[in-house]
This record gives sequence, C-alpha cells and structure tokens, in this order.
Amino acid sequence: MRDSILVPVVVAAAALMIAVGVAADRDAPEQTQQLEGLVVGSQGMVSSAHPLATEAGLRILKAGGNAFDAAVTVAAALNVTEPMMSGIGGYGTIITFSAGDREALFLNSSGLIPRRVDSDVFRAPAPGYLENRRGAKAVSTPGNANAWEAMWKKYGSLGWADLFEPAIEAAEKGFILDESTAGMIARAFRSFPAHAREIYGVNGEPLQSGMRLIQADLGRSLRMIAEKGAYAVHGGELGEAIDRAMREAGGFLRLDDLAENEAEWYEPISIDYRGFEIVTAPPPANSFPALVRLGMMSRYDNQSLGHNTAAYLHRYAEVTKHAFWARLRYASDPLVRPVPLDMLLSTDYWRDQVVTIDLERATAFEPPGVVPPPASHTTHFVVADRWGNVVTATQTLGNAFGSRIMPPGTGIWLNNSLAYCTFEPKGNPMDAFPGHHKLSGDVPAMVMLEGRPWMALGTPGGHTIAQTVPQMIMNMIDFEMDVFEAISAPRVSFIEPDIIMIENGVPERVRSELAVMGHKIRGGWGLGNAHALTIEYDGIGAPVRFTGAADPRGTGLARGY
Repeated sequence: MRDSILVPVVVAAAALMIAVGVAADRDAPEQTQQLEGLVVGSQGMVSSAHPLATEAGLRILKAGGNAFDAAVTVAAALNVTEPMMSGIGGYGTIITFSAGDREALFLNSSGLIPRRVDSDVFRAPAPGYLENRRGAKAVSTPGNANAWEAMWKKYGSLGWADLFEPAIEAAEKGFILDESTAGMIARAFRSFPAHAREIYGVNGEPLQSGMRLIQADLGRSLRMIAEKGAYAVHGGELGEAIDRAMREAGGFLRLDDLAENEAEWYEPISIDYRGFEIVTAPPPANSFPALVRLGMMSRYDNQSLGHNTAAYLHRYAEVTKHAFWARLRYASDPLVRPVPLDMLLSTDYWRDQVVTIDLERATAFEPPGVVPPPASHTTHFVVADRWGNVVTATQTLGNAFGSRIMPPGTGIWLNNSLAYCTFEPKGNPMDAFPGHHKLSGDVPAMVMLEGRPWMALGTPGGHTIAQTVPQMIMNMIDFEMDVFEAISAPRVSFIEPDIIMIENGVPERVRSELAVMGHKIRGGWGLGNAHALTIEYDGIGAPVRFTGAADPRGTGLARGY
C-alpha cells in the first residue's frame, strides 16, 4: 500500500529503518531484501532488462559512483547483453534528476535525421520503398554515446573509462545466452551480414540458449569509447567505419552527421495528478500522450470504479484512443511545427474530451492521418543512488538488431530509426525531414512528490509504451499498490485500428462485459517489460529506503543495496 511507502517524518523513518534493518549511518554495510518480487535497499537501486547489466550498475554504485555513472555503465552493459535492443548505434530518451540541483531534465539522444536523406525513397512509386524502410536508408544518426558522455560530464563522479569495464568484460569474456535472446538471434540470423553470423553463430548456425556469446569486436569498440570518449563514434575511428558501411550499403548517414551530433538537454513536461507531479520528456519525444491519458483519467474516481473492472477498463480504452488520436494529430518536431502542449495538458481540454466519452459503448477509432508502424524492440532501465539522484532511460535500435547492418570490425548494430516516420502524405509533420529531429514514442517518467522523485519507471513496447506507463502510475496512486504489484498487474492497450489487447490476468467475466460494450478483444501477454523504483525520505529529505522491481514479463533483475 502507498501509505507504507511514504515516510513523512523523522520518527517514522527511524522506525522503518529499525524494522528493515537499515542502519542510520550512511556508510552502513549493504542491506537488501527481497519481498515477493519487491526488492528493498537502503543506499541505492538498479533495475534493468538483463541481470548482468543490473549487477554492473550496482558495482558502480558500490564503488562510490552516483546514479549518472551507473546509468552509463548499465546502458553500455545492455549493449552487450541485449545487442538486439539498444547500444552505440541506437538512440533514446532519458529523464534525469539531480538531487544537488533539485532539477529534472530531459536528455535527448535521438539524433538529427541525416542531412542527405531523401524521404521519397520510402514512398511509392520508388523502387523497393518498403525495403528501404528496414535497411541502410533507414539508418538515422545514432546519439547514445554522446548522450552517455554528456550525462557523465554534467553529473558524473567516477572516471569515464571505469564506467565501461563491466561491459568490456562481458563482451570479451562472453556471457551465457538465455532462451529469449537466443530466440531473437535465431529469428534474425539469416539476415545478418557474414561477419555478424560468425559472432552470433557457430558452424553456420545461430547460437543456442546456454551457449556463450563473445563479442570481441564490440569489446574493442567499447574500449575505444572508454579511451577516447564519444568522439570515437562521432568523428573518430568508429565513425569512419560507420561512414564506410553506409556508403557501401547505400545509406544516407555520413561522418559529418555523426560529427555534428550533440546530446540535447531540455526542460521536461509535467502535469499534476492527484497531488503528484508526473514528469516526462517534451517534444521532440512523443511522450505527451501519456500525460493526456492521465489527465483525462483524473476526471474519474478510479478507486471507486475498481482496478481492472469493465467500467474502469472501458473508460481507459476510450481515453487511450483519444490520446493516440492526439499524438497523430499534433506530434511534431518543434522545428517543423510547435506541439500545442498548453492545450493538451490543460484541465479544460481533459474535461472537454472526457464528456464526449460514451460510458456504455465503445466508439470506433478514426485516425486524423496515417498511423506509423510501432517500434517494439526497446529496453528500459532505472537507477537511483544514496544521494537521491535518479535516471530513467529508454533506449532502442528500432527493430530487433536495427537495420541489420554492422560495420565490419565494430560489433555495432546500426538503428533503423527512420522506419518509424510517417511517410504519407509527403511533408506531414512526422515525415523524415533532413536535419530535423526524429520523433520517439518513449515515456521515461518520474513521479514527484514535494519536489523529489517518489517513483521512476518506464517500459519498452512501441505504441503501447504511452499506454502502459499511465496504468502503472494509476496502479501506484489510485490503487495504492507497491511498485512490484504496479508493474506486474495485467494491462490493456489499444492496438490500431480497432483492437483492445487485454492481458491474460484480466478475468474472463470482465472481457465478456467489455465485448458486450462493443470492444474487439484480443487476449495475450507481454505488453511491455517495465522497470521501476521508489524512494522514501526522512524528515530532512535524505533517502532512507529504496524499493524496486523488474517486470515478470521479462528476464530482467532489480537489485538494491
């Protein structure tokens, strides 16, 4: 329950510390507990999609590093352990909170679209226009390495090279593949270039679960970044290798695009939700629909409706359809067209939209334009440290293994970011505009209370991301779940054009009631792979307890200390 998570006074904090065995001394020995999927720590928390990446981040925290140091380490380690999901050749969306500055910021690592891009190649009647959306021509400027370095330069405390040691070790010594990663390798293997098949296979066949994946080329690339910084990618030897690969494959990305890339810091956007401040990324990220959903749902008494009842899920389904419509109608790079956030995030707008919802019947979704394809192969992680610094980050390559292009000798998969633009009609705000921002649908979020992070969370899942994050937040605030319960509870998602995906944990009776209301129901499992944490504070604002959880839908790990 939420009341057991918040610690408003010093006396309560001290009692809690005694109850869970947390010493008041900030240099106390490690204390961590596992409470039925809920992980508890006294000095920090890491949750990511791979156990080795989580342990790598924890290693940095234990060495005296802060959350920003650990975030770089976790991101680099996920590049190794989830090579299909994110990495040096990818992009993403990061929300940071600096305890010293009492400030949350958005760090954009989704680089500008290469200046030579001709978006006509992605539209009929261009020959192979559909194939162009998946391969070399769909590669956009990666920005993760620059973002990692920008975060470290602004907030980091340990040496830059130290942050890459766990990832380098995992790449060069290898790690044992689990069933999920081995399955993704097997499904993509035949589309890999020959030099990549040598890394991910043996005797011409893909590596199997239980076998060791060694990525020596990637290890060398990580060493270059550790020694030379992000310049190795954005102007140096790795950038030159990417340039050569792009020229040979007919892509648009060039060394000058990489060299001109800069990580960008923005003020986040936020709304008030029942006394909590919900913080996420502004445009050019497409995170705002998550806030629209929460704003509209704030007009209902969700607790009285009941968690995952037909009445509650019907309202959320109708709200989420509208927010999806709003994304299609208003999303844009601000350099192309401003997004009317003052309207979309206003109580007047939420009230006006909610009164149009039929509380008894489902309505058909009528998009304002062409619906872009979803990007579903993504990763998320969260980190918090003993000082109260927090990072929540979503990173991706687009498709699994991105464009399936790996510059020889680098071990780096390049993204296919441009596949997720909207190409019809030509010139629409979500088209591929050379030199402009690529829009992402990630929603790394923080829930703030009294100016400090109470919860940090996020998930992969393409178009479902901005639908999943609000449900987890409502689970915490409206239904007073703990963080593990909140991210484990069954979810729903609108799937265009007219499907409501409902996870298997929702009772059949509820599904039947929704079907009677006119919803087209599809069952399943696996809407996202969330990671989340919460922080409690004593009466003077010092963190005293962390809870964390990794989504049971995935194979990740949350660890505190």
